[in-house]
Amino acid sequence: MKINELQTIGDFIRWGSSQFNKEQLFFGHGTDNAIDEAMTLVVYVLHLPQKIPDILWHSKLTYPEKQKILKLFNLRIKNKIPIPYLTKEAWFSNLCFYVDQRVLIPRSPIAELIEQRFEPWIDSNNINSLLDMCTGSGCIAVASSILAFPNATIDAVDVSHDALAVAQKNIDTYGLQINLIQSNLFSNLDNKLYDLIVSNPPYVDAEEIQNMPHEYTHEPQIGLVAGTDGLFFVEQILRDAINYLNPNGVLVVEVGLSQNKLMEKYPDVPFTWLEFQHGGEGVFLLTFEQLYNLRGISEV
Repeated sequence: MKINELQTIGDFIRWGSSQFNKEQLFFGHGTDNAIDEAMTLVVYVLHLPQKIPDILWHSKLTYPEKQKILKLFNLRIKNKIPIPYLTKEAWFSNLCFYVDQRVLIPRSPIAELIEQRFEPWIDSNNINSLLDMCTGSGCIAVASSILAFPNATIDAVDVSHDALAVAQKNIDTYGLQINLIQSNLFSNLDNKLYDLIVSNPPYVDAEEIQNMPHEYTHEPQIGLVAGTDGLFFVEQILRDAINYLNPNGVLVVEVGLSQNKLMEKYPDVPFTWLEFQHGGEGVFLLTFEQLYNLRGISEV
């Protein structure tokens, strides 16, 4: 293919999506199909909105614009780098976040809960303090502050100093007051208590890690790997969260594909598994009272 054979925005989106399908790329870091992948890269280079106005589809590109787009296409195909790492942008709860390979790419269904202010599961007016455990890019903490609990005190925790640097960048972008804490789960939280603890911890088991598409190898493994069964961190959160919740508090945790293993291992735990209109699964909710009662269950 010669660069002068592609002229318009439509040409590049069509050709790019064809190449992505031909190379059997994996789509799961912000889009789910080749056309949207190609469009995302084209509009990024051209500084256009994601929904391109019809009048622009036949607009011709300059030579430098073509070169920039083809360079990104090439990186996506040959190195299988997820698009958010190429553009340094990811969307979560309709908010744009800076991301790079120090953090996982935001894609949690918890975004939908935030947009609904976690209702009807909690009374959002009673949330004065929130803990975002394993914050990564800070997307859950930031979105919660903007969309759900603007008056709440929010702590965002991660074991990774690199992740916290990215989270701070996103917090500063939106001009928020969110407390970042370097901590291995609850270890550095002293005696703090929260009305809501939200966590998207590592939960990928050994078998799933081996079978993941190549795109996932660009993400920090510290944010994915969770032991042989994927429950290493979730079990610690189940055991310790009671000590950091107020009496009317709620714990919300994403465990993804480890859901069935968790239920099999803890059949007596009354998990409430949340449903999502826009896709996603493996997120449970437990109240303070339920966690308190778990203290009599030896496995926990």
